[in-house]
Amino acid sequence: MRDVTTAQPLDVQPTPLALLLLGREADPKSERGVECPGDLPSPSDPDLVERARAAKEKLGEKVFVLGHHYQRDEVIQFADVTGDSFKLARDAAARPEAEYIVFCGVHFMAESADILTSDDQRVVLPDLAAGCSMADMATAEQVAECWDVLAEAGVAEATVPVAYMNSSADIKAFTGKHGGTICTSSNAKRALDWAFEQGEKVLFLPDQHLGRNTAVRDMGMSLEDCVVYNPHKPGGGVTPEQLRAARMILWRGHCSVHGRFSLESVEDVRARIPGVNVLVHPECRHEVVAAADYVGSTEYIIKALEAAPAGSTWAIGTELNLVRRLANRFAAEDKKIVFLDKTVCFCSTMNRIDLPHLVWTLESLAEGKLVNRIEVDRETESFAKLALERMLALP
Repeated sequence: MRDVTTAQPLDVQPTPLALLLLGREADPKSERGVECPGDLPSPSDPDLVERARAAKEKLGEKVFVLGHHYQRDEVIQFADVTGDSFKLARDAAARPEAEYIVFCGVHFMAESADILTSDDQRVVLPDLAAGCSMADMATAEQVAECWDVLAEAGVAEATVPVAYMNSSADIKAFTGKHGGTICTSSNAKRALDWAFEQGEKVLFLPDQHLGRNTAVRDMGMSLEDCVVYNPHKPGGGVTPEQLRAARMILWRGHCSVHGRFSLESVEDVRARIPGVNVLVHPECRHEVVAAADYVGSTEYIIKALEAAPAGSTWAIGTELNLVRRLANRFAAEDKKIVFLDKTVCFCSTMNRIDLPHLVWTLESLAEGKLVNRIEVDRETESFAKLALERMLALP
C-alpha cells in the first residue's frame, strides 16, 4: 500500500475553483457549500459501456434501472426510466417482476424505493457514498429533540410534521408516527393545505427554502409567519414565544446545489442576456424565487422547456447535469438554455454514481452476488409508508 505520509505532492496543484467543483471545499454563499469527502470517481474506460450493456442484457427483466434527472449522461443511458425521486420509486413498485431495482440516485431515494416495493424485490445503490447533504441535515435524534422543544413550548399537539421527500426513512417514519405527511416539490402546497386542516402549525423539514417558498409564495403567508429551528443551537435557537407565534416552523436545512443561486445570479444573467426567462427550483432561496419568472419542480422545469417557443432563452437554476442535458436536447429547436450561476456546480454526491460503479453493480448481480442492498427495517418502513400513503391520498 502506498505510504501517504511520505508520498510526494503532485506537481500540479488543483485551483480553489477545481476543489470547489470536486466538492472538497465550502462556499460560504451556500452556507455548507458543496463539500463532500473524497474526489469524484475517475473518468470511465470506453470498454465499460459494452460491459454494462452485456451485464444488463444478461440480467434481462430481473433488473430494473432507475435514473434520477441529476445523474450524469453515462449513467442515464442505461436507465429504464428517468424522473424525480418519487416518480422513480413508484415506477419501481409498478415492476414487481424485477428482482433487482438498481437506483441511480442517492440514499434516501433508494430507501423510498425499498419502502414502496415488495418484500421479494431487492433495492441496490451502486455507491453507498451517494448520500444527500440535505437529508443528512436532519437526524432522528435531532427531530425527536425538536419535538420535545415544541412540547415544552406547548405547541406540539397543534403541530403537524410535513417532511420533504428528500429526507431519510427515519424522518419519514417520525412524520408518519406523528400524524404528518410527505410532500414533493410538486405537491408541497397540497400537503401544507392538508396539514393546516389537521392542526394550527406545521413543522416542515428538512428543507427550509421549499417550506418558506410554498408558505409565502403559494399560500399568502408572510415571512413573519415563519421561524427557523436550528438543531445545532439550544432550544433550536428560538424562544417559546416565537414558536407559539409562528405558523411555519422551518428546519434549518437546504440543498447545497440550489443554495448556491443568489439574487446576484439572477441580476447578472438578466444584465448579460436581455429577455432571458429565469426558471428556478423551489429549493432555491426565497429572494431568488421572488426574482425569478418561473418556479417549479424538476418535472415542471422539463415541461416548461418542452412548451417554450423556438428562439426563447432560459437561465435555469437547478443541478448542472440536467441543465446541460436540456440545453443539448433543445438546441435543435433554437432554444438557448444556460446555467443560472456562472460558477459550475454539480451535485457532488449524486455524481458518485458513475459508470464504473454501475458496471460493478450489474456484473455482480449477473453473477448472482447481491451488493449494496438498501433495506429499511420493518418498523421504520411501516410508519414511513403511512406518511407516504397520506401523501398519495391528497386531493
